[in-house]
Amino acid sequence: MPKLANLQLGQKFTLLLLLVFLGGIIASSIALSSVLNRNAQAQLTTNALMLMETMNSVRDYTTNQVSPELTHRLETEFLPETVPAYSAREVFETFRGNPIYADFFYKEATLNPTNLRDKADGFEAQLVENFRQQGTAQETSGFRQTPAGDLYYIARPIKITKASCLECHSTPAAAPASMIERYGASNGFGWQLDEIIGAQMISVPAEKVLKSARQSLVLILGIFILAFSVATLLVNLWLKRYVVRPLNRMAQAAEAASMGDPSAEFVVNSKDEVGKLAEAFNRMQMSLQMAMQRLERYREGRRNSGDFSGK
Repeated sequence: MPKLANLQLGQKFTLLLLLVFLGGIIASSIALSSVLNRNAQAQLTTNALMLMETMNSVRDYTTNQVSPELTHRLETEFLPETVPAYSAREVFETFRGNPIYADFFYKEATLNPTNLRDKADGFEAQLVENFRQQGTAQETSGFRQTPAGDLYYIARPIKITKASCLECHSTPAAAPASMIERYGASNGFGWQLDEIIGAQMISVPAEKVLKSARQSLVLILGIFILAFSVATLLVNLWLKRYVVRPLNRMAQAAEAASMGDPSAEFVVNSKDEVGKLAEAFNRMQMSLQMAMQRLERYREGRRNSGDFSGK
């Protein structure tokens, strides 16, 4: 690699721009990637929270509207439609029936559920354990990998806060016979008041949103690189025309003047620093010519006076 001092002015300027560009592209890509990822996560969070609150509304409607209307039947038979968790899950499964939303998931993941479809998997069980250990945590979120692709989830602890919940989940003997007949007596019992028994989870597909963020990053960086390339080309053309070429002409004129060419002249085409430098060279050349003329007249006078020493 040639030494910096051996590079031409245009090459030095291009190298400087390249270094500035590389630093700028690295810093801007990191900052832009962070901003786009935050925006993508904010969009995912908004979608997930909207669905979560919708499911909570279904739960509230089931508790306040559906269950009271079916109280007389609950005395003789178990109706899962009166269970808020069951209603919310069924409504969401209907929602997922639309192919557009097939990759959205809702689950009240429970360590010891009555309905085994609510059984927490390994990942969900760890979230429940985290809620139990933290005690006061109200919500957690993040990304998880599944066969359906990357999902963004929001999870909230499910805590037994009402003694009425234990009517069906304390012991098999206390539970309605119709519930035992439907789900069996092996699961969903032994719950305790104020115990965190599961996690309410909503999961939304993240791949499309994250892919869109990555595409935006590539597009913006591509525009930035293109703009820099054009700017570098224009700067080099300008530098060559208004700086390098005038300096080369001045160098040639200075070379000619040093060889004694009295017609050598530094052309002044501008009023900038390069033009001022050319004017200074012209004044220096005129001063040199005047000095040479005075010296020649002095020598001529000495010769005419008979002094041929040449001193």
